[in-house]
Amino acid sequence: PSVPSSMADSDDIQAFIQPYQIPGASDELNETLECMARGFAATDAKLREIIAEFHKSMKAGLARDDPDALPMIPTFVNRRPTGTETGSFLALDLGGTNLRVCRVTLNGDTTYELAQQKFTITQEAKSSRLWDFIAECVGVFLEEHDLHPAQGRRMIPCGYTFSFPIFQTGIASGNLSMWNKGFTVPNSVGRDVVNLTQSAFQRHHVPVEVVAVVNDTVGTLMTSGYSFPDTQMGIIFGTGTNAAYWEHLDNVGKWAGDRRGEMVVNLEWGAFDNATRVLPYTMHDNKLNRKSSNHGLQVYEKMISGLFLGEVARNAILYLVDMRLLFAGRSSEILNKSYTFDTAYMSEIVADNSSELSTVQTVLESTLDVPPTTLQDRQVVQHVCNMIGTRGVRLSAAAMSAVLLSRPELLDSSVSVGIDGSMYQFYPNFEQDLYKVSRLFLGDDFVDNRLKLHLAKDGSGVGAAIVAMT
Repeated sequence: PSVPSSMADSDDIQAFIQPYQIPGASDELNETLECMARGFAATDAKLREIIAEFHKSMKAGLARDDPDALPMIPTFVNRRPTGTETGSFLALDLGGTNLRVCRVTLNGDTTYELAQQKFTITQEAKSSRLWDFIAECVGVFLEEHDLHPAQGRRMIPCGYTFSFPIFQTGIASGNLSMWNKGFTVPNSVGRDVVNLTQSAFQRHHVPVEVVAVVNDTVGTLMTSGYSFPDTQMGIIFGTGTNAAYWEHLDNVGKWAGDRRGEMVVNLEWGAFDNATRVLPYTMHDNKLNRKSSNHGLQVYEKMISGLFLGEVARNAILYLVDMRLLFAGRSSEILNKSYTFDTAYMSEIVADNSSELSTVQTVLESTLDVPPTTLQDRQVVQHVCNMIGTRGVRLSAAAMSAVLLSRPELLDSSVSVGIDGSMYQFYPNFEQDLYKVSRLFLGDDFVDNRLKLHLAKDGSGVGAAIVAMT
């Protein structure tokens, strides 16, 4: 089956419906697929509307703290890396799935070396023991790499990447605004995450001092900036999604300090349009949203990030099962459980171009234990995944374009964007589609000649060390 281009180069809704019609299928199935495709369609006109709303929301968030606008958090990071910094630093990177502890050595020639250990965050840590868990992991890392404070120092300085929304109060302090990505650690929201971590270090006799706390997007921005000095923006398209960019301080009305120069601003763009005024929001998104622990928040993130795409697809698949248009109305115990349809399965399904869709068959029948499927069943599942994945990449490109368009003076020179995360790395054609969709808004000349997207792999950890150093 021809995979629809994520770039129907027209506002024509037909371009988002036609590819999902199955020749020879019942009228009822094709009509239902048409209706579903209409709901998920992010047409060019829709994306323009989203970009306009994004700009309004960015402006409002820069002027003041407005619960209805993008958070636009000043990060206190105001020095660009030059690529000549040298030295060895410790970095912690707390993400949605892993805690990474790294020793970063900057070589001073835009290159760096990394010794790191990944610890999978346990369910227990996500729900209660997080701070002690972090301290224990850092203790293990120091021991295994035989790291001690430098001569005459009591502590090892450390940069800390914290991938959850915090309200920064200084370069090494920030209060947790809320948990997301399935974390629910009690007595943490509203408190300083550096204090909470530092206290755990003391309890476990770990000689480490956090000297800078950065959001993971800021880390990605700084890592990319160390290797590519024209970096303007850092983005995560992974388990969650967010971005940070360089902004002139005279545009940041709510900044009380010196207005000269520029500062990195953390957009927290997962929170865009929580009121769903402009987003192409469907019943399948609403079902995910109403059952999630942060109901009504991070609505945009729930449409484009890896933690949620598979769950939106699972909801849409089960809707077709309940209408008895798919799998003859049957499902499986696995598929009936929330969050079992991993976004990684979506990637495999979308990439399958075999005539019998044999990868799709393996995922459905072997991994998810669905009763034997027909070719039509498999086509339907692939179509559903494509509708949702296409919407995700188009919304991602719109957000990236909106931020770059908010600094139009930059578009005459070369611009690098550092990107990290599993969607960008592994979802089929994600990078290619970002380029393709963004040219609608940024123009062919800029996209072909001046825009460079770079994978800042594991950038968030390295970036924290760079911030700690600069």
